[in-house]
Amino acid sequence: MSTEKLMEIYQLLYERYGCQHWWPGHSRFEIVVGAILTQNTNWGNVEKAIKNLKAAKSLTAEKLYEMDISSLAEMIRPAGYYNIKAGRLKNFLEWLFKEHAGDLNRLEDTDPETLRQAFLQIKGVGPETADSIVLYAFDKPVFVVDAYTCRIMGRHGLIEDGADYEQVRDFFQSYLDRSVKLFNEYHALLVRLGKEYCRPKAKCDGCPLEKLPHDVSPLIF
Repeated sequence: MSTEKLMEIYQLLYERYGCQHWWPGHSRFEIVVGAILTQNTNWGNVEKAIKNLKAAKSLTAEKLYEMDISSLAEMIRPAGYYNIKAGRLKNFLEWLFKEHAGDLNRLEDTDPETLRQAFLQIKGVGPETADSIVLYAFDKPVFVVDAYTCRIMGRHGLIEDGADYEQVRDFFQSYLDRSVKLFNEYHALLVRLGKEYCRPKAKCDGCPLEKLPHDVSPLIF
């Protein structure tokens, strides 16, 4: 039954919004950088930071690895928490050069769970960031969970209040086909719905999921 419910939600969202064309990025490395920078900020701010890196012709693993951390922090300032995020980028780059000679393509044939676990060992890379990199940079089928996902699924009775990241991720991966295209599109559509309708204070009138059973009592995730 959960499969049918999940696919019904997906179809309703896709019929309303269509393809979302995620993730923004012109290279595998740019997607990785974006996934780290987007922590605790909106994508518009990330775009400004990435634009700074491109303007300085520094958006490569080699250039950022060689750059001192204070210069990197200044370039990514628009993304917020720039000192922390500069450190996280440096942690990722240190790992990449130590373990894989700075070449992301060496990870191409790594299975998704092994790749995910490797990223989770890097300080500052949490589950959502790791899964975003695996799905969007490496086109491997893992489901990305965020606050929008939890709020929407909770309000429609598909997950328990307080379910943690791994529980929600396992729920999607257990009941959906392991498809990169489906996981990519589903995550993007949930983000769109969360921004437009399923806000902390729900806006149910006109929502694509309005006809489905739901409980709009406040949920905390």
